[in-house]
Amino acid sequence: MTDRRKVTTAAVAALSATALILSGCAAGDGGSDDNVLRIAMGSPGEAQIRVWDHVAAQFEAANPDVTVEMNYQDDDLYQTIGLPNLLNGRNAPDIYFEWAGARLEQRAADGFAADLTDAVTTGPIAGLFDEKVFTSLTVDDAVVMVPHAADVANVLWYNEDIFADAGLTPPTTWDELLATCDALDAEGIIPIASGNKDLWAAGNWLAHMTSRVVGEDVYSSALSGETDFNTPEWVEAFGYVKDLADHNCVNESANAVDDNEGAQLFFQGKAAMHAIGSWLVSWAIDEAPELNFDYVNLPSMPGAGDQDSVIGVVTGYVVNAKSSKQDVAAEFLALLNNDENVQAFIGAELTPMALSASTGEDIDSRSAGLIDMLETAPAIVLPPDTGYDLETANALYAALAEVLGGQSTPEDAVAGIDQKLG
Repeated sequence: MTDRRKVTTAAVAALSATALILSGCAAGDGGSDDNVLRIAMGSPGEAQIRVWDHVAAQFEAANPDVTVEMNYQDDDLYQTIGLPNLLNGRNAPDIYFEWAGARLEQRAADGFAADLTDAVTTGPIAGLFDEKVFTSLTVDDAVVMVPHAADVANVLWYNEDIFADAGLTPPTTWDELLATCDALDAEGIIPIASGNKDLWAAGNWLAHMTSRVVGEDVYSSALSGETDFNTPEWVEAFGYVKDLADHNCVNESANAVDDNEGAQLFFQGKAAMHAIGSWLVSWAIDEAPELNFDYVNLPSMPGAGDQDSVIGVVTGYVVNAKSSKQDVAAEFLALLNNDENVQAFIGAELTPMALSASTGEDIDSRSAGLIDMLETAPAIVLPPDTGYDLETANALYAALAEVLGGQSTPEDAVAGIDQKLG
């Protein structure tokens, strides 16, 4: 990180943290003793699944006595009950996807994160990453994650053709955003598509917006449980969410449809904008290859926060401390991050954090721009559901959804967060 980047201690840890491949085992026996290497993650999209399956085939060819079993779960299921159920069940994953921050720390505390210090310093993973990336990927002095990607968790994607036809330019301020919503709504076009049934999709976007109003320190202290939400600053921030509803900025179905259905409104040209993360680029490769789209960061808000802040998180793979196949898992991680496979991921519009990502195949200009935006951001905001306690995140998300859907006032919604958290 550059010296001019203003980040909380939690943000430094989370954005430096990378995910580790976990070797899983049956909950009660300390690990499966079969020859199956089990890998679990939320679905990364078809383009990346093809790369993962190819890496699995490579590993099996080089290790004929090992079978690689890939488990791609629905993202929302995996993030909530899916991964805990897998880790505590029979034939737990040996390698699993995780987000950096509070979630990773909890996995280590629960005994599901192996010590990979030797693997990344002198073992098969050594030399594949900048050593500095592991500085905050440690829990109790042990490296417990191997990096995969750094994601900008939310920007405002826009359909360039719709904007050109309507004579509009991408909004960069709050007033411009509301005026853009009004103009598009008058034309019968959904201004911003959202699929917020599972609360995180609009939740991340709106949480970033509130951080711009209350300030990064107030945002982090409330989500960390150090201060209350029921304050004038948070009520003011929620008032801007009400403005979005009052100006018909999002589809009426936002809280009733999931993130895939929300994305389809954007992919099919029914909505002019879509607020979601950097993974939209690879998603669009399969879903809407002809879509002409680009992005802007969240428009600036009136408020105390840094108006150039970026919301982002590091993801990666953890090796299960209860697995009997930790050495095999480390070898797989090394193969995953070799030059050939790193370039294959870039071809699928994901840019790994491995050193070799800077050479070879060209990176999509939008993906490259997002990487640069994250690396040069003056302030980094953590997504509530990956950077902080999930119960707190869900309470914030639910309150934001209530205001966005017109079911609650800003005052009542903010007061309700503290009541839920007790």
